[in-house]
Amino acid sequence: MMGLEMVRGTDAHRASQYAAVLLGTTILAGLPVPAFAQDAPEAAPAGQAAPAAQQQTIQAIRVTGAERLEPQTVMSYIQLRVGQPYTKAAADAALKDLYATELFADVQITNENGIVTIQVKENPVVNRIILEGNKRIKDDKILPEIKVAPRQIFTRSKIRADVARIIELYKRQGRYAATVEPKMVMLDQNRVDIVFEITEGDKSKVRQINIIGNEHFSDGELRGEMVTKQARFTRIFSSSTSYDPDRMAFDQQKLRQFYLTEGYADFRVVSAVAELTPDKKDFIITYVVEEGQRYKFGDVKVESQLRDFDSERLTGNLPMKAGDWYNAKLVEDTIESLNETAGAYGYAFADVRPQYDRNKEDLTMGLTFVIQEAPRVYVERIDINGNTLTQDKVIRREFRLAEGDAFNSLQVRRSTNRIKSLGYFQEKFEVEQKPGSAEDRIVLEANVEEKPTGELQLSAGFSSLESFIFQASIRQRNFRGRGQTVGLSGSYSRYSKSVEASFVEPYLFDKNVSVGVDVYRRDFNSFRFRSGNTRDTTYEQTTTGFQIRAGVPLTEYLTAVGRYTLNYDDISLDESTYFSNRVDPNVRQCDPLFAGRYLCDAIGKRLSSILGLSLIYDTLDNRVRPSRGESASINVDVAGLGGDVQYARLRANAAKYWPLGGGFIFSLSGEGGVIKGYGGDDVRLTDRFFLGEPQMRGFGIRGVGPRILRKRLTIDSDGDDILDTPSPKRSEWNDDALGGKYYYLGRAELEIPLGSGARELGLRPSIFADVGAVWGVKQPETTQCNPGCNEIFTDADGRQTTEPTAPDGTPNTPFDPARYQFQFVEEFVGNTWKPRVAVGIGVNWNSPFGPFRIDFSRVLLKEEGDDTKAFTFNVGTQF
Repeated sequence: MMGLEMVRGTDAHRASQYAAVLLGTTILAGLPVPAFAQDAPEAAPAGQAAPAAQQQTIQAIRVTGAERLEPQTVMSYIQLRVGQPYTKAAADAALKDLYATELFADVQITNENGIVTIQVKENPVVNRIILEGNKRIKDDKILPEIKVAPRQIFTRSKIRADVARIIELYKRQGRYAATVEPKMVMLDQNRVDIVFEITEGDKSKVRQINIIGNEHFSDGELRGEMVTKQARFTRIFSSSTSYDPDRMAFDQQKLRQFYLTEGYADFRVVSAVAELTPDKKDFIITYVVEEGQRYKFGDVKVESQLRDFDSERLTGNLPMKAGDWYNAKLVEDTIESLNETAGAYGYAFADVRPQYDRNKEDLTMGLTFVIQEAPRVYVERIDINGNTLTQDKVIRREFRLAEGDAFNSLQVRRSTNRIKSLGYFQEKFEVEQKPGSAEDRIVLEANVEEKPTGELQLSAGFSSLESFIFQASIRQRNFRGRGQTVGLSGSYSRYSKSVEASFVEPYLFDKNVSVGVDVYRRDFNSFRFRSGNTRDTTYEQTTTGFQIRAGVPLTEYLTAVGRYTLNYDDISLDESTYFSNRVDPNVRQCDPLFAGRYLCDAIGKRLSSILGLSLIYDTLDNRVRPSRGESASINVDVAGLGGDVQYARLRANAAKYWPLGGGFIFSLSGEGGVIKGYGGDDVRLTDRFFLGEPQMRGFGIRGVGPRILRKRLTIDSDGDDILDTPSPKRSEWNDDALGGKYYYLGRAELEIPLGSGARELGLRPSIFADVGAVWGVKQPETTQCNPGCNEIFTDADGRQTTEPTAPDGTPNTPFDPARYQFQFVEEFVGNTWKPRVAVGIGVNWNSPFGPFRIDFSRVLLKEEGDDTKAFTFNVGTQF
């Protein structure tokens, strides 16, 4: 029993600061017992006549004790009137009427010689409502459920009801041990603060699930079909271990569905009982089942009353055959498939009814699918409702059907998917089908619910590639309700900076032609790993340009996109690091001894004019996180229509996704490319293909393919003489990736489902295998600097030279800072098509701090020079 406690206090104090005084009547026990009406004379002894005063006529009625209420208001609630005879029955009736108003805490009625006095004590006014102890459910969730409110009259019945409501809220969260104790803080002017002291308790878990009556399947198999799970340490993050009556009812349906798919057509759940343990912490659920006999399919056929359908042909295409185990799910899928087939031929209201012929003697289930006769249907009207910003035409142009067309269920489904893909509306959207003005007419109705399409995003993160990353973007995907996209974005990291503005019109002049424009500036600092596993910047590339593109759908799933790109590239090296006057004493220029000839060939300013064409095929169900469907594209780019660069580039990629059931999703993807220079122009370093992290897991950034390894020559123990043996430590090499003219990359990945708790956290683990290679560059001229051959000296004029003496025989001064730095051997490695293979496991996590990806990889095949990396991660946040 929970009692209502009353304490004295002021507005500034909370109830917990006072000594509680327990009232005589608890709120769960009902209302307090009313005081009996009293007369001035004592009651007459038994057997004697009552005094005449008890039968007196009421001369006057007085009301005392009322503070807020007028005496006339109190009188209006009772039947006592001046001139009426006064009786105890009438007085008791008046007491009941006054208590029924719930305005009074105490009422007494007395009679003295016909003068009736009604002494009342008014219920206090609620000053405020205070919640204490609630952490799992916040105030804004509880207060709307509470009926008593400030400035209302306090009544015990309201408090009792509010306690029940709060407890019910906690029960919905699975906290059956929650308790609520109401307290009343007395204030001046007959006001009170109501304090609900809440003890939330732990969630009531499902300790055990017992199943009685199952013979053909184990308890573990049946528990695996249920949504509710037993509380175990391995499920500490799962919400499925909490008791939920609705989930329990659903589990009964899941059990029935499982048995029906296994042929047990007579299966039923006899009873399902959930018992709360005495400590109210856990539930024990017990199911009593009756499996029945297992059936096989008997004769299965289709009887069609539609003239366009051949019953025998449809029968031959049925997925079930006589002698197969009966499967109710297969029957449902077949009905849906036949309905879709009828809908594709324009029979929107076709009715497929299964007729069962159960034979309990030989345990067979005969089945006839009867396709009822129905009229061919035409689209009478398309209605669009709920769009306040988006213009009607933006939605209508996604419909694959027009008013007057023959109905086609496949086109209706495609229209639904296209409208969903816009991203302007809530995902739970379906094109509804309603009867038209005649039997052969149908109305298609799109009831949309718009969602915000503007995006303002600031993000910061950390990448194992580029350390800290900062990004900012603003984008409106449905500009002015016309379906246009306008965006502005920028990013900054240790090795790259960019700013970009874009505009996309998906239907130019209301024609099925999309147009997009991008204007951008991108700065990229390439780097290489040096001794000590440190990095330094090699070349700096600044690209300023724009791209214009236009797309035209060739079929429902095939689109052609043409584009023109104009880029101005400025590629430079740090002159203080990579330039010298060693080659020409009068000109300071890029020195291959410092930079390598491949870098010296890359620097300069160039204008690239590129014309491209893409063919894109896409049937994916979701472009962000696909689970079924396929996509493919072919991309051709030709540079040389003006400008300083001439090459032709071809790239192709394809991917396919399969849902394997149970939440498993398997995918295969592949891509490849080739680039060739023409007109006597070779493909420059910055235009080649590169491969590695993050495209190919298991390898470092640009870690696959042709490269130059500049290996330091080892030094003997006294540090004086340099030996001919290169250092075996990769951390002491300089590693410069050269890219390639050809590449391929293939991926196989299996996404593994986790429990509902992990799904709620956004965890998506997967196992993967990556294979790829990049190759096809001509071996560059390497620089060898062996002991005694390429030591650098300074002549009398301060110029750098490799000659130990001047022409007149005067010795040049050794350039000491470079003595050991430039004692090296360069090797060209990795230029092969042979596959590199890596396998591993990765996890995607949509964490509260932003998207997080972590991969653990093991390289199975590699070539000399490849840079492997077993662990990579990326994490970011939004605010």
